[in-house]
Amino acid sequence: MANKFYDPGEQRAAKVNDLFAAIARRYDLLNDLQSFGLHRRWKCRVVALAAPQPGERALDLCCGTGDISFALAARGADVTGLDFSEPMLEVARARKQKAESGKQKENPCFVQGDAQKLPFADVSFDLVTIGYGLRNLASCEGGLREIRRVLKPGGRLVVLDFGKPRFAPWRAVYYAHLQFVAPLLGKIFCGDAAAYGYILESLKNYPAQEGVAALLRGLDFADVRVINLLGGAMSIHFARRT
Repeated sequence: MANKFYDPGEQRAAKVNDLFAAIARRYDLLNDLQSFGLHRRWKCRVVALAAPQPGERALDLCCGTGDISFALAARGADVTGLDFSEPMLEVARARKQKAESGKQKENPCFVQGDAQKLPFADVSFDLVTIGYGLRNLASCEGGLREIRRVLKPGGRLVVLDFGKPRFAPWRAVYYAHLQFVAPLLGKIFCGDAAAYGYILESLKNYPAQEGVAALLRGLDFADVRVINLLGGAMSIHFARRT
């Protein structure tokens, strides 16, 4: 049966928006449960690879509740976190307000927008990160083109997302987890199994490790690297804009 939150066509963005509106308040908790807290370590690795320098402009696409945005800002970067989902941004802004304890600070700045139609000028950013977002775009290639447009020459891109393990037995176990355990967590904590059943459906249609690397090379990115995590269940892509 098709997942109600997945649509490969014109309704993709609207369906994804509905999905994140449904899970925003429980998103961080479910990430911890589903990954046994490992997602926090992987996001730290993203930030380390991005290597933000004080004063550099950083764009955290599909920023969600802001984990990567806050980590980049802590390293001194001037961070803009962009997400399509206003409910997810509300959580990010609440986290920021709580951390500031009443102080007025602008970093990171959270804005609502479309990752495939970025509201920024060409060559605006020194680095771009995207955690668990590329897989949700209607067009991976379109999203990567926009990222390339806003990156400065030599700018860094780091992408974290679900992967497709090459080792068939591990892939079978991993897919079984996504098919049965993830939806159960969604049902228990969000009242909707489809909210996390979406992950496997979207992954089946995602180019993953080698496909994303090929897209990056085809768009004339340089220094393209793929880092497999958890036996390829997750992956990080690193690239530089030429």
